[in-house]
Amino acid sequence: MKSKRSRFVLIFLACLGLAGWTSPQDFNKIQIQSVRVAEGVYLLYGEGGNIGVSAGADGILLVDSQFGELHEKIKTALAEFCQGPIRFVLNTNGHYDHALGNELFRNEGAIIVAHENARKRMMTEQIHDIINEKTPPYRPEALPEATFTESLVLHLNGEDIQAIHIVNAHSDSDALYWFRKANVIHTGDLFFSDGYPYIDIGNGGSVNGMIAAADKIIGMSDERTEIIPGHGRLSDRKRLGEYRVMLATVRDRVAKMIKEGKRLEDVVTLKPTAGLDKDWTAGLGVPADMFVTIVYKDLSR
Repeated sequence: MKSKRSRFVLIFLACLGLAGWTSPQDFNKIQIQSVRVAEGVYLLYGEGGNIGVSAGADGILLVDSQFGELHEKIKTALAEFCQGPIRFVLNTNGHYDHALGNELFRNEGAIIVAHENARKRMMTEQIHDIINEKTPPYRPEALPEATFTESLVLHLNGEDIQAIHIVNAHSDSDALYWFRKANVIHTGDLFFSDGYPYIDIGNGGSVNGMIAAADKIIGMSDERTEIIPGHGRLSDRKRLGEYRVMLATVRDRVAKMIKEGKRLEDVVTLKPTAGLDKDWTAGLGVPADMFVTIVYKDLSR
């Protein structure tokens, strides 16, 4: 029987998409599901980060690309509502579950876009010290061809799609994408709608940055805004507000225990997520103990 830590590692890897990447046979079981979010805007669920879609007369734009093994399934799902070429792939960050499908789309003519830090991270080995794992650099063909620093706007299918860099939240490489006319925001891993988030504290992430990111997105949205999370079900500002409260609650509880001199092992045992687990362990996310470990290590730096 696997140890509790081993099970946590497997769940964490699945959250990042790394477990699927190392076990390609699993992709045979994955089905791509499409959801209409707004006029010309869709959401594709599969394996890894949720894919946002702009589809119309100008062609197709994707937000994230999941895995190369799902390439044909993604195209089949897209063909159900749009026959145009896939012109752009916008990455929300540089983690494999959001961008390992880049290469095949680029080979078919799509332009890959991401924040400049995401490209830098993708060019080097990525280290995830929480589970003592390393992942190799991307192949050159999968790297973003166009990068931005703070913001970028693409005008496609009658839509203004604004990319906004969010600093030091889930990582140092994150961008959200705002479909301004449709009133849709794709947050990437700044928001997990059904589970505790992975925060890449070894690569620029922080829990305070995640809280600030939630505040920013709440400020950009209204009660009609559709919010596509990096993982989990299609959501809205109300759920994002609940997520923000959860993040701040766990941060404050862990910070108090650190101030009291408690060790990591003691804090995990004391379960600072008590009262929250029922609402934040139903969907894809990291286990509660791992989330507490991340927050503790972040606040202890």
